[in-house]
Amino acid sequence: MYHYDKINKKSLGAQTEDELMKYILQEPIKTGEKIPNEFELAEKFGVGRSTIREAVKGLVSRGILEVRRGSGTYVINTNPLENDPLGFGKIEDKYELALELFEVRLMIEPEIAALACKNASEEDLIHLKKLCDETEELYLGGHNHIQKDIEFHTYIARCSKNQVVEILLPVIHTAVLTFANVTHRLLREETISSHRAITSAIMQRDSVGARCAMIMHLTYNRQTIMKILQERDSSK
Repeated sequence: MYHYDKINKKSLGAQTEDELMKYILQEPIKTGEKIPNEFELAEKFGVGRSTIREAVKGLVSRGILEVRRGSGTYVINTNPLENDPLGFGKIEDKYELALELFEVRLMIEPEIAALACKNASEEDLIHLKKLCDETEELYLGGHNHIQKDIEFHTYIARCSKNQVVEILLPVIHTAVLTFANVTHRLLREETISSHRAITSAIMQRDSVGARCAMIMHLTYNRQTIMKILQERDSSK
């Protein structure tokens, strides 16, 4: 039985989320493995099933767990994105959050890609191509690609050599992670082809091409979120 510090001011759900994270790391439950079901976890932590669901939801939003309908809940990453300086994790409607993040990404990422064409070093270009290939390999192999996808977009931002862009990286991190969690890896072919187009344009230092390729990539993703939201609203 796990016990909680009574003076801890966190909610029971937040405390359970922390304890569940510790449990995953201490067992350890490796990436790709399933965690125990709600009944077992509720008994283990001495809390109700609703609290377990809240804890699981929290770890899903942090990119640690993935709920697969009809199968169970799986660990997809044991290195959480610890930083949430902008408080995105507090927004409950992840579909609306994903949509609004795309609106912001459309404002900044095409220009970031264009800057990368101008400022990336030759070594940067080689590494960017490597990240693109690695993300594609994971995607095609049916493996979890989220962290590598985040790394790919992060590296484009770093290739811009703009210090302010570095500060905005949490927006990009959260957007990629949120989209992956709400769509369950849809748009495989579109993602692969648009990643290639972005990478190719940056390597050719084609700022117009990079800008257009990034807009196309984000547009594919935004259209998917819009479709999911429309289907959700029509089913109400």
